[in-house]
Amino acid sequence: MVLNAISEIGSAKRVVVKIGSALLVRDGEANHTHLASLADDIAKMKAGGADVIVVSSGAIALGAARLNLPKGGRASLADAQAAASVGQVALAQLWADVLGKHSIQAAQMLVTLDDLEDRRRYLNAAATLERLLEAGAVPVVNENDSVATAEIRFGDNDRLAARVAQAANADAVLLLSDVDGFYDRGPDEEGASLIKRIEGVTPEVIALAGEGSSSGLGSGGMKAKLQAARIAERAGILLAIINGTHASPISKAIAEDRGTVFLPVRADNARKAWLGGRLAPEGVLTVDAGCVAALGDGASLLAAGLTDVEGEFQRGALVSLHGPKGERLGQGLVEYSAEECRAILGLRENEQETQLGYAPRAAVVHRDHMVRT
Repeated sequence: MVLNAISEIGSAKRVVVKIGSALLVRDGEANHTHLASLADDIAKMKAGGADVIVVSSGAIALGAARLNLPKGGRASLADAQAAASVGQVALAQLWADVLGKHSIQAAQMLVTLDDLEDRRRYLNAAATLERLLEAGAVPVVNENDSVATAEIRFGDNDRLAARVAQAANADAVLLLSDVDGFYDRGPDEEGASLIKRIEGVTPEVIALAGEGSSSGLGSGGMKAKLQAARIAERAGILLAIINGTHASPISKAIAEDRGTVFLPVRADNARKAWLGGRLAPEGVLTVDAGCVAALGDGASLLAAGLTDVEGEFQRGALVSLHGPKGERLGQGLVEYSAEECRAILGLRENEQETQLGYAPRAAVVHRDHMVRT
């Protein structure tokens, strides 16, 4: 199903709804009134025939209050992990209670970055989501902050929501915020205008977000939401930012067609959508201008066009592809280790065997295992 506006989300068959901590928790306690309002919206969507997945923040905030930890549980990694361990229980119970009043079964699903970066684990997560939805449940997904570290984590639930939408083959992602959507400048600035429709997250759109701009959008910030939109648009999924502070915020946004939609600009096959949505490259391959042109025409990345290799990685790792000015071109699965890439850097095929000690492979990154930005 192809959606083009917030007003059309009511006809979606499968929707991921992301809700941040600020909308759910106040001073360490659950905002029961707003939770009930959100549950009303979810029940209404399900009654209309939609599958709904919730990506919910709030575990650390809830757990920190219960453990009386300083700085909202974020004074240290150990505090955050402990707070999450306690808060995940409380958060799951809150969703079970508010959805249970509508006779809807809630299901908790905690994931780590590796669960969606590794192909096999990604497919397992997708299968679990599918079975829960078939059974009529509402999966409540959160990053497993009790084991996540600063180096290996999503870091925000905006990008997590987009990845979950990919895995679930959803039609739309709704990011509930504390402003109406994406503005052409800071929403509090004089003359700021809401942009209702964006076709492709271009460098110009990214520039509008500004350095360090949160735009009132919680810890993930506006740039995290743009990254989420890029993940969604690659998979043919509409992503919308709406104001989640109102009563029945989803119903209100749909009725008023109020918010910002990022339209899908392509529909990669399932594997390429997964590959393009991966968030943790292990290295960077820089190529020359001729290679940039060849990649633009759909070619594989060959060693002859390779000018620099950053990082340490093994064959099969995810690497980022950059042009000569540092511009990001895309990412893909590399056919050689970092050491081997350095050995054949800039060499043509007939020169590579001497350096490798075996016949070279067809490409450094094959076009079938590559996605362009």
